[in-house]
Amino acid sequence: MLEGLISVLQSSLEVGLIFSLLAIGVVLTYKVLDLADLSVEGTFPLGAFIFAAFTLKGVNPILAMLLSFAGGLAAGFVTYFLYKRLKIAALLAGILTMTMLYSINLRITGKSNVPLFDYENIFSNFSYLPKMLVLIIIVLIVKFLIDYFFKTEQGYLLIVTGDNESLVRSLGKNPDLYIMIGFMLSNGLVSLSGSLMAQHQGFVDSQMGTTMIVTALASIIIGDTFMRNNRRLKLSTRAIIGAIAYRIISGLAIYAGLNPNDLKLITALIVIVFIVYNNIGILGKKKPLIKKE
Repeated sequence: MLEGLISVLQSSLEVGLIFSLLAIGVVLTYKVLDLADLSVEGTFPLGAFIFAAFTLKGVNPILAMLLSFAGGLAAGFVTYFLYKRLKIAALLAGILTMTMLYSINLRITGKSNVPLFDYENIFSNFSYLPKMLVLIIIVLIVKFLIDYFFKTEQGYLLIVTGDNESLVRSLGKNPDLYIMIGFMLSNGLVSLSGSLMAQHQGFVDSQMGTTMIVTALASIIIGDTFMRNNRRLKLSTRAIIGAIAYRIISGLAIYAGLNPNDLKLITALIVIVFIVYNNIGILGKKKPLIKKE
């Protein structure tokens, strides 16, 4: 019984680390830019399918992951173009991108399910390291790069754009540029997360992006709740903690006997409970955590 619990916790930690990249990506649009971007449900499997396509051709896994990231950047630009250039509402722009990506993902490999068990991946490349350690290293590299980016002028202006576009214009800068950067970087990280999930589970499926936005929001909200008394923690850190906590909660629920078919329902309920808890806990003090900080 103890071995089963340890196995569940290990698996939950590994998936939580993968989802932490998803959460960091969504933080950029949801928390920083205060925009709802549903295209992540298309860019998550996009990263997986791009990785699969290049892996089947014998491309090095690290390069395939970078190409997945680049694919996410391109998808993010499409959402930005629909939103800012074609004047389509951000929510609808994301839905349209997600819808287009469903067909594009199938085109990349020509089928909806691609097994990858017999192909090289990032974990086999570093087989002398535990899978969890490889994931920790990747997540920390991304976290430190994102944290460094926010210390640069471009990163600072991205944050200011989410708070006050007029201020950015008064500085002689174009806020649309930083909105584009936010969309692209967000979807790039989501796509990278998808490529890691493909390697972790050993296959790619066209439905793997379903409810990823809810998973990301659950991670962000849980991270904000756990770290509510330590607001100095970076957004990336809270996203990582939230993603890991969310997966542990889900893993323990299944271990306790929850029907896996009910997991999506439980995920939605977790989000509702934490939102209500946050809104009640800080009522009259400041804006609810469901809003941008």
